[in-house]
Amino acid sequence: MSHRNARLNVRGRQLLIERVYEQGWAVAHAAKAQGVSRQCAHRWVRRFRDEGEAGLQDRSSRPHRSPRQTPIEVEEQIVLTRREERRG
Repeated sequence: MSHRNARLNVRGRQLLIERVYEQGWAVAHAAKAQGVSRQCAHRWVRRFRDEGEAGLQDRSSRPHRSPRQTPIEVEEQIVLTRREERRG
C-alpha cells in the first residue's frame, strides 16, 4: 500500500510505464497525464529499467541499519534483570 502522500499507487506506476514503453509517450507527457513531476516519472522509469516489475512496488521506509542500536549483550542483560526483579 502506498503512503498517503504518494501521487501514484502501483497501478498508476504501471500505467506510466505502459505509456512510455508500449505507447511511445515522452516521459514528460506521461508525467503530466499522471499528475506527477518529470523527475518523479524518470525515477519510476529508471527503477523499472533497472529492476523490472519489482521496481514499481512500494518500498519500506524502515532504515536499513541502526548504527546507534543497543548492543545485543546489553539488551539481553536488561531483559534478564527485568525478569529477575519482576519489572515489566
